[in-house]
Amino acid sequence: MTMLPTALRPRIVLVGAPGAGKSTVGPLLADLLGVAFRDTDHDVEAITGMPIADLFVERGEPYFRDLEAEAVHAALASHPGVLSLGGGAILRPQTRAALAGHTVGYLRVDLAEAARRVGMNAPRPLLLGNVRAQLNELFHQRTPLYEEVATITVDAATQTAEDIAGLLAKELPAA
Repeated sequence: MTMLPTALRPRIVLVGAPGAGKSTVGPLLADLLGVAFRDTDHDVEAITGMPIADLFVERGEPYFRDLEAEAVHAALASHPGVLSLGGGAILRPQTRAALAGHTVGYLRVDLAEAARRVGMNAPRPLLLGNVRAQLNELFHQRTPLYEEVATITVDAATQTAEDIAGLLAKELPAA
């Protein structure tokens, strides 16, 4: 396997469940490191011109997951900053394999805290209906996958976003 020069690789890739804080911690961490922040969910929205919730409704989850996988692979090969992946990006074995060799920060959060953060009105298509039950199912399905790809795990349930960003910055290998 050919390793990419570090200048073309993310300093860290953030993964975690909906409500873990990836979109909040990521920009704070990027500021601490003096690098750019990128979110693959935003990449998909930019490519399609549609919010992810609308993509799910109009085109379906498989279509979204295909676009998401492409966005993740492109970002892994070209973004030298902090990269945040959507909560379900790790579902595909190819994406988990692509994360090998990268520094991956898993923002671990418990179900109760994730449900509190996500709330009842967030536009998250996989959480329609009973939010807590849907989150519980996602947690059972995805937690082992987050743990599989993680090189750094941070408890994101009880700390501030600033504290989490600081912890991650300290754990990163030298650039």
